Order: sequence, then structure tokens, then C-alpha cells
Amino acid sequence: MNTFTAVKSESATDRVYEALVLRGEELTAKQIAARYNVANPYNTVYTLRMEGYPIYLNQHSDSKGRVTQKYRHGAPSRKIIAAGYRALAAGLFE
Repeated sequence: MNTFTAVKSESATDRVYEALVLRGEELTAKQIAARYNVANPYNTVYTLRMEGYPIYLNQHSDSKGRVTQKYRHGAPSRKIIAAGYRALAAGLFE
């Protein structure tokens, strides 16, 4: 009897997607790099954006006045939706 079970291997992009989109976490670039072993977190976020997920970079200030930038999943603005529909109507995407 073999006790070894196959483990599904997820990509780093999949794990970042789960954190931002499914669990609603807000993460800095350093957190993405450390937690998910991503060499270039900006590229990972870019990939998610190009797949259609509205990932935003927001500035946060803590009680001591330190400013950090965190990525989060949000709702796209009306202008972004309109631009997408115009691009589709113009035949930019097939």
C-alpha cells in the first residue's frame, strides 16, 4: 500500500490570486515576495490584472505616520468598464 499522495502544485500567481481575490487580503510587494516566493511581485500583479482582475495599489498610513503601499482586489470603476466595452466594440479583442 502506497501512503504517498499527490499534492496539487499551484503557481505563485494562483496563490496570490487566492489571497487577494478570494480571501480579500491586502498585501505589500514585500509580503507577496516573502509569502509566495515571488521574485517579481509587480509582474505577478500585472499578470492578474491582464487576466481581468481589478487589483489596486493603495497607500496606507499607520498611527506613527509611516506610509505603505498595499495591493488589494476591488471593484473596477465605471470608466474602466466603459473603456473595455469600447475596446470590444472597436474590434481590438476577438
